[in-house]
Amino acid sequence: MPGTPNDLSRLRTALTTFFALDGFLFAGWVVRIPAIKEQTGASASDLGLALLGVSAGAVLTMTLTGRLCRRFGTHEVTVVCAVLLSLSVALPPLTHSTLALGAVLLIFGAAYGGINVAFNSAAVDLVAALRRPIMPSFHAAFSLGGMVGAGLGGLVAGSLSPARHLLSLAVIGLLVTAVAGRTLLRHEPPTAASPGHPAKDTPRRLDSRTRGLVIVFGLIALCTAYGEGAMADWGALHLEQDLDATPGIAAIGYSCFALAMTIGRLSGTALLERLGHGRTVVAGGATAVAGMLLGSLAPSLWAALLGFAVTGLGLANLFPVAVERAGTLAGPSGVATASTLGYGGMLLGPPAIGFMADWFSLPVALTSVAVLAAIATLIGVATRRTTPN
Repeated sequence: MPGTPNDLSRLRTALTTFFALDGFLFAGWVVRIPAIKEQTGASASDLGLALLGVSAGAVLTMTLTGRLCRRFGTHEVTVVCAVLLSLSVALPPLTHSTLALGAVLLIFGAAYGGINVAFNSAAVDLVAALRRPIMPSFHAAFSLGGMVGAGLGGLVAGSLSPARHLLSLAVIGLLVTAVAGRTLLRHEPPTAASPGHPAKDTPRRLDSRTRGLVIVFGLIALCTAYGEGAMADWGALHLEQDLDATPGIAAIGYSCFALAMTIGRLSGTALLERLGHGRTVVAGGATAVAGMLLGSLAPSLWAALLGFAVTGLGLANLFPVAVERAGTLAGPSGVATASTLGYGGMLLGPPAIGFMADWFSLPVALTSVAVLAAIATLIGVATRRTTPN
């Protein structure tokens, strides 16, 4: 069992690497969505249904992944899912119909959901061992990886086909997994309990209040993941289709969002130590509401980019807070519950926005992100005095 500062530091570095890789691969895929849409000839609603595969695959595997983590270990499951994620990111360019695209995205989503439960569960254990609210730093790595992946996608969009681009990402993913995975597989997760942080591998019967709080955190995660998924799946298309941005500039739009999330999450530990979890949720949700209204309804490209950035700042710490608190209360089962509800937001988001875009317009559809952020804010207000910090 790793207990020395050096062991914990190595685990933190390895887990941070996997969070960054996850964001890097996911962003590399999403910035090529416009090209894949054109390749398959999909309408907005058809694309929304195909994108449903990512979220459906994630949600279907999350509860199972929680059980696998308890049986085989969070580190082992993280490494296996990273391999599957790296391999599956190369599949979408090989499809030429929305049905085939949806099928391969189901595989990609299963790997994506699995690795998210596994490394978030491992991170909750490490947070308990270190006794500091460092969860936002892991999610900052995810956002940084997303920023780099989106930025790289914007640079190569005009020179590399989606097939060559995503195949290159698959190779990078396998190499990073081979290096960082060695550290995880050499060390067991910290399991010693500390005050307020029961050992995560000890089965516990939760009381109704605790179960209720886990659901509350899951609802906050749902509202947040809906917004993150919308920005990933539809942000670039909005900039291209409605504001006449080039493919490269459209990809930079997601980079602005990811950069803002990175900055917000890098400062997340200090913010949580100063404000506490409840106030952080309220402030973040309100900021996201304002940012998304600007990003979706602004008539100019640069105003929309600013709105994307403000949205990223607002959403930055909501999901990390939700997952950490659920995991602290209920271990891997809590992480799986919050994550399943969270990615349920991503499950609802792609088809909902696609249909709303067909019925009304894409800008109007994207205002639903602001509505969900407002709901997260209200939940934060209602539970601020009852939620443990």
